[in-house]
Amino acid sequence: MGAVVKALSVLGTSSDSGKSWVATALCAWLRKRGVRVAPFKGQNMSNNAYATLEGGEIGVAQAVQAEACGLRPVAEMNPILLKPSGENRSQLIRMGNVATSVDARSYFDQIEDSWDCVRATLDGWSDRCDVLVIEGAGSPVELNLMDRDVANLRPIEYVDGKWILVGDVERGGIFAQVVGTWELLGDDMKARGLGFLANRFRGDPEIFSDAEPHFQERLSLPFLGTLPWRDDLRIEDEDSFSLSASRPVADEPFVAWIRYPRVSQTQDATPWLEDEGVSTRWVTSPEELAGAAAVVLPGSRDTLADLVWLHERGFVEPLRDLAKRGVPVVGICGGYQMLGRSVRNQGDLSATRGEVSGLGLLPMTTRIGDRKTVVRCEALFEGNRWECYEIRMGESDWVGGETRLPLLEARLGSGEMDGVGTQSGSVWGCYLHGLFDSVCMRRRLMDAAGISGIRWDSLDWSERKERRFDAMAKLLDECIDMGPIWSYVTSE
Repeated sequence: MGAVVKALSVLGTSSDSGKSWVATALCAWLRKRGVRVAPFKGQNMSNNAYATLEGGEIGVAQAVQAEACGLRPVAEMNPILLKPSGENRSQLIRMGNVATSVDARSYFDQIEDSWDCVRATLDGWSDRCDVLVIEGAGSPVELNLMDRDVANLRPIEYVDGKWILVGDVERGGIFAQVVGTWELLGDDMKARGLGFLANRFRGDPEIFSDAEPHFQERLSLPFLGTLPWRDDLRIEDEDSFSLSASRPVADEPFVAWIRYPRVSQTQDATPWLEDEGVSTRWVTSPEELAGAAAVVLPGSRDTLADLVWLHERGFVEPLRDLAKRGVPVVGICGGYQMLGRSVRNQGDLSATRGEVSGLGLLPMTTRIGDRKTVVRCEALFEGNRWECYEIRMGESDWVGGETRLPLLEARLGSGEMDGVGTQSGSVWGCYLHGLFDSVCMRRRLMDAAGISGIRWDSLDWSERKERRFDAMAKLLDECIDMGPIWSYVTSE
């Protein structure tokens, strides 16, 4: 490829070992030192996607990393995105756009096409940054997949880069994780290693201080240090941080988010975690709705299948009863479609076809085909403006004689105004992800629920993220020996 000055890959001993967090922190750390840094992940599998300004989709982790670099997210940061849509099938997103729906076997049969896309995209970064931080996927030494892996070792070799390895103390077996990964690497790839770190350590780090000699006996890879568990510095990534970050507090008002099996775009719940006096709870049964100040139906990667799940689990009547009693019920994207009278899918990109009765809380019907809407826009509400986006399949038609009340508007890229939010009594519906990124919408929902006394996060959401990036970079300086990394970055 062309001359990317340096390429640094963050590999992990397993999925969810913290690669996304470390890659994001590295991006922030390098940016603070004046380095032109950009993120990259050749192939990603996630239903938490981000819409670029050009109307493409990338994994949300790469979008967060782009923000840590001070860059606008673009499709070139994640050229291949697989979005699971059903049993053994995924939407294949290539360079931001839906290419087709594939199963695992057919995808691997055409893996060289994916590699050609990854390789060409890597070439495109040759004159756009000083350092490319490449996030790996899963483990780099899955022996049955290594010849088809376009996200880990192959990109490192192609760009003549170096790597660091992240092991997860939290899940146990850190010695087996690191030593086993090292032993399964070839000699050429071992020579590219700068070191490894232990991630997500809870408690007193002194307890782990005697670990280094055991590593030194078994591998020549330098031990860079141990990162503590910092719940306040967690980020949104493809593994759905929001789902594990509920903050239930006894006797505190809570917003119930329904966790259906195919839930997506869970980052819509994240801003609530910064407020005090209101909790976020993910629920899977109608009994858990009892006492909720409000209920949110989030996005879904298969609206029909999750709507069937709501019927089978007995959610329909409890939700209707809550709405009748004036408890706010909010639907976002796929959840919005479920609030209507029916959802019909005749497209090929979603796993479930046919027609299913909706919850009947909004007088509308939805038709799902193969057309996908991906767009960024600016939401407007009571004089407040903030950035939102749509990633959806389907169009909804308002029917019946009931009054449709505007909830909010959006200014699209062309500058035109569109009434994208709907309110009918206590029921809200909206296609916009990022609806609650503005404190004005979170406050409006709690006002509608009759809840007061909440200490709202005073920082703008974008400012909150910048402070978090700074703190992540500082934590690297405090806990990790960054010398080998900086020596590589600054070497001739």
